[in-house]
Amino acid sequence: MKPIEKKAISEPPRGMRTFFIIWLGQLGSMIGSGLIGFALAVWIFEKTGMATPFALTGLFAILPRVLLSPLAGAVSDRWNRKKIMLISDSLSGVITLATAILLLTGRMEVWAVYLISFLGSVFAAFQQPAYTASIVMLVPKDQLSRANSITQMGQAIESILTPLLAGILVTAGGMQAIILIDVVTYLFALFTLVIVHIPQPERQTEEPQDRLSVYKDMIFGWQYLAERKGLLGLIVYFALVNFMANFSTALIGPLVLSFGTATHFGTAQTLSGLGMLAGSLVMSIWGGPKKNLIRAVIGFIALASVGFWVAGWRSSLIFVSAGLFILMFFIPFSTGPSSAIFAKKVAPEVQGRVFSTRSMISLSMMPLAYLTSGVLADRVFNPWLEEGGVLAGSFIGRWLGVGNGRGIGLMFICSGILLMAASGIAYAKPQIRQMETEIPDAVPDLYDEKLT
Repeated sequence: MKPIEKKAISEPPRGMRTFFIIWLGQLGSMIGSGLIGFALAVWIFEKTGMATPFALTGLFAILPRVLLSPLAGAVSDRWNRKKIMLISDSLSGVITLATAILLLTGRMEVWAVYLISFLGSVFAAFQQPAYTASIVMLVPKDQLSRANSITQMGQAIESILTPLLAGILVTAGGMQAIILIDVVTYLFALFTLVIVHIPQPERQTEEPQDRLSVYKDMIFGWQYLAERKGLLGLIVYFALVNFMANFSTALIGPLVLSFGTATHFGTAQTLSGLGMLAGSLVMSIWGGPKKNLIRAVIGFIALASVGFWVAGWRSSLIFVSAGLFILMFFIPFSTGPSSAIFAKKVAPEVQGRVFSTRSMISLSMMPLAYLTSGVLADRVFNPWLEEGGVLAGSFIGRWLGVGNGRGIGLMFICSGILLMAASGIAYAKPQIRQMETEIPDAVPDLYDEKLT
């Protein structure tokens, strides 16, 4: 692959102020969209009473992001990232409005939920790489772990507020309030994007006859990672982690609703969000490790796997909530250093393409997880642990209990065991374990400046 001749970056990062403004707007948008998403999750389970449609909604929500990631990355490197975010958020707002109308008029159907999830994911596929690639243009290099932890904290806050508020509103029949909140947060997100300036990296210097086409931009990320085996190996590990994690977490709704109500479901998700918030707060204050980042990435993922064991142990809101809290508490300790590694090792002007390829590979196993988890829960694991099931009289049945939803509990425990094993295998690979010293930093010294 031809080496990249880089120009100086158009503007240095301006510190955390602009980042915080954008972060607040995106947080508001996530809360509003999350309220509608929660209402749809409860609606589809109450409508069908099965885990498979619930999991298929997740499949349609992730599939476009996997398929469109290379194109979205090429677009985010070629076009203005702020405009991409504005357009994506606006189109997502249209989808949310259509969802609200269908729910209010009583015309919502299962197929419509699938379509809504699919279209929302299409727009998110373009918004996410533009947002992620903008972070390195806004904050100094030594603050990247903190910035990414704050981004994770936003997801945690959304996870806390959304299910708690939505659970109350859905139970009380307050769909109008959900729609009003969604509209207000959507307008706030657009306003924050309009008022800020996001610096753009200079494009690489090219001869006119050698300009990269969008198609070549799409395959560039693959070539870039193929030359850096440690980064590619870490992404493959993430793909396995995403499969094992989503194989079970796609069924949190059916697990809780098998013994509880929509309010219980909201409570479990709220405590899950509290776990992520607590971890993100600790991580943002600490700033993350300054060296041996890869050890933190893999080690904290291994610790997070304990949460699956706890959540699957009993049909109890306490156990499920505690397990989800443990799982999500350790996630920011892994994602912060992980994002910092990629932000340092990948040149800013190609991050859109490379990050999108990273996203596509790491998310590639998630559709399989969503596609298989619901079917296996309904046809294999749950029947195994029902009265008279093949495992009902075994030590597994005596240990986990027998009845509705216990098969999903077994799936959670299996995910935890496999996740721990995958973490051990990943750390045993020298290319992954030693990447921080073997792959040079690609971010210029400019990003090390202490800016305000």
